[in-house]
Amino acid sequence: MHPIWWCTFNQTFAICQRERYNCLPRQPNFHGLEDGAKNQLSTFSNFITTINQKKEGIENRNSPTQLVIPSIKNGKDLPPLCLDVRQKQRMSIDMLPQELKAPFPPEPSLPIRTKTVKDFQDDMEKSKASGDWKAVHNFYSTTFDSFLEINAAFKKDTNSPFNTIEDSGIDAKFVNVVYDALLNTPQDVQKSVLKGIINGLLQEWTGPRTKDDLRAYCILLQNPQFSNTSTYVIYAHLLRQIAALTEADHHFLVHWSKKISQKRFKQVVDRLLQFISLRLFPAKPEEFPPMVKCTWWIPSATKVLALFNAANSLISPPIISYTDFYNSTLDHIDLMEEYHNWQCYGNSHRFSFCQYPFIISIAAKKVIIQRDSEQQMISIARQSLVDKVSRRQKPDMNMLFLNVKVRRTHLVSDSLDELARKKADLKKKLKVTFVGEAGLDMGGLTKEWFLLLIRQIFHPDYGMFTYHKDSQCHWFSSFKCDNYSEFRLVGALMGLAVYNSITLDIRFPPCCYKKLLSPPIVPCDHNTLVGICGVTLDDLFQIMPELAHGLSELLSYEGNVEEDFYSTFQVFQEEFGVIKSYNLKPNGDKIPVTNRNRKEYVQLYVDFLLNKSIYKQFAAFYYGFHSVCASYALLLLRPEEVEILVCGSPELDMSALQRSTQYEGYQKTDLTIRYFWDVVLGFSLDLQKKLLHFATGSDRVPVGGMADLNFKISKSETSTNWLPVAHTCFNQLCLPPYKNKKELKQKLIIGISNAEGFGLE
Repeated sequence: MHPIWWCTFNQTFAICQRERYNCLPRQPNFHGLEDGAKNQLSTFSNFITTINQKKEGIENRNSPTQLVIPSIKNGKDLPPLCLDVRQKQRMSIDMLPQELKAPFPPEPSLPIRTKTVKDFQDDMEKSKASGDWKAVHNFYSTTFDSFLEINAAFKKDTNSPFNTIEDSGIDAKFVNVVYDALLNTPQDVQKSVLKGIINGLLQEWTGPRTKDDLRAYCILLQNPQFSNTSTYVIYAHLLRQIAALTEADHHFLVHWSKKISQKRFKQVVDRLLQFISLRLFPAKPEEFPPMVKCTWWIPSATKVLALFNAANSLISPPIISYTDFYNSTLDHIDLMEEYHNWQCYGNSHRFSFCQYPFIISIAAKKVIIQRDSEQQMISIARQSLVDKVSRRQKPDMNMLFLNVKVRRTHLVSDSLDELARKKADLKKKLKVTFVGEAGLDMGGLTKEWFLLLIRQIFHPDYGMFTYHKDSQCHWFSSFKCDNYSEFRLVGALMGLAVYNSITLDIRFPPCCYKKLLSPPIVPCDHNTLVGICGVTLDDLFQIMPELAHGLSELLSYEGNVEEDFYSTFQVFQEEFGVIKSYNLKPNGDKIPVTNRNRKEYVQLYVDFLLNKSIYKQFAAFYYGFHSVCASYALLLLRPEEVEILVCGSPELDMSALQRSTQYEGYQKTDLTIRYFWDVVLGFSLDLQKKLLHFATGSDRVPVGGMADLNFKISKSETSTNWLPVAHTCFNQLCLPPYKNKKELKQKLIIGISNAEGFGLE
């Protein structure tokens, strides 16, 4: 569309808003008109002015939902969609009642429109063939002229109210066909649609929004024209009105949105993300009003995006991945300022992206956590230094670190003792020393300490965790003991790994990380239960699929459950060779499982296995993790994101590693390097993991991907009879100039398959 036309259009829309809402002087307006701009207004502009003049007599009314709302500061209007630091808890949209009891405002009668999908498609074909777009133009200009017309065209049955959350009443197929054709129509047709949208947005609201209004909003959000930056002024006002709706109206929009097809849903989400990105970093700043005059654009768009995120979370599996809501543009803003604003103001009038953490990428969250950790480390180290000086003691550089000294032969006990003695130092930078070894910890020894300790603790013979082959994950042993300090050690290890940017090869199910964030902030009252979360049969499937399948069969059994299964509300577990029984509810051993109460039985059984039977073990694990990672930044994280921060990603992309590798003494075109990558890319996944472990100390990929490894291959000026050598603290592989591919492959496999220890003999 012609840029001059759009400039004039934006100015015209601004005039309408200033005249129509001059009773609200504190609200942001669009950029002012330059002298003589009014002379440039087109017939379209006169049309807008006419609309404005018709409404002059009512501009002082206090309508409950106005086009210009008070700077989107009602953060508490949407408790399910943002996080409040002061509440210290997570909420979800599905906490709202399934049906709203408030009476529905009466729906105005709709015009009669009979055009069908086939009629419209026939009109489009005729217009393309003849070049006469009059029929199509009339359809678009009429359909989008008002919210009532939108409903008349796209409502499945104009005589039915469709006022429930289950069915929006929108003819999705017709909407999709109309929008797919829109961008292929002449410019005047597309302009007529935008005229109509403006008309609808400018209408005066005299009461609560009807379900027809909500339907119109749902349809307008899918308009592909809003991908064009020239339409952002209109788009911003549409988003503002939707963001200003009541919580009950948002509830309907959320449930209706989850019925949108995956393709359309993703398009709306991408459109909103693009809108936010281009408002933050416009390619052509002159296209938009100054940021100071439209500060409500981004909060409005983010609130609407939150509705779609809530809709996505209601579906299992979700419509799109949670990562599709990430906006990587936010990686380039001052994240710590956002974080501190959120800490200070919570969900008050001051907007922060941290109120809507679903939009912040895991990479950005990692930056926030790391910088928050660094600030805590510096603060504690500074305090230690001040204490030394105040006691007239000579400062020692070691006091700035958490120094862990262990023997390989007593790895677990020494580590437990060291961390227990140095609780006050857990937030300092970690340094590890193996007794009797000459390795200087520049990061590599720390990595190896983590790997060896985790490997030993999770060994089946150790008895702390049970490995389930079917799910290939570990779960907490339910055996009772007198001391759960080793579970606290594992939790502290995970916390230290996050704190020190170390990835661990731990295979816990997703349920574990959900429990670890229950609650995300350690409660002040030590009597408060921790690590208890709502669990379902799906959670059990991820750990014990065979047992979960059996319980699922029980739920679907069509016979007489009581007579055929002969079970009670009692479970049995073997502990050190002794069978013990536990009642799932008081007198459970006397309550038979029947067709009527089997759902309760399954839920209590799952809760027992995943919560109650391992409570003491997991509570120790929880407190260990939070003794290191206690931070409001944890409120930003999803359970899946905690897992990635702790474990990294198991998905290896050796081609990406090849692209980001640096060389010292070699060129990437050298024959040895070409042999190396030919061999590595042909390795099995197991050998690729061994190579990564050999060179970096971990076989997992960090949050930022392979590029974050800073992997380097250096030329080793030694005999080709030598094996490759790795400096894990620098993620560096020293490779002799082997003469052929076969020799390189043989030596490399030997090296990476026998890599452990820094001993010098």
